[in-house]
Amino acid sequence: MATTVGIRQFRAGLAEYLDSDEPVAITRHGRTVGYFIPTRSGRAAEIASLRAAAASLDELLARNGVDPDEVVAEYAATRRAANK
Repeated sequence: MATTVGIRQFRAGLAEYLDSDEPVAITRHGRTVGYFIPTRSGRAAEIASLRAAAASLDELLARNGVDPDEVVAEYAATRRAANK
């Protein structure tokens, strides 16, 4: 069960909520506007996870003969075209 707090109370007690293991429902004028769900993973675990994901992506691209620089160039061209 999530604790329910107003947005001002959440802001005022942010450090406390960050250290908590319990989810928090955040309300504004009595209506829920969001949820804060704390995670307990350490920074080292996050970095290791990101490195594993990058290695998997590199392997997938290599296996399919995809050049990462071409993907980046195509993405940039698509963004430029979409922003015109």
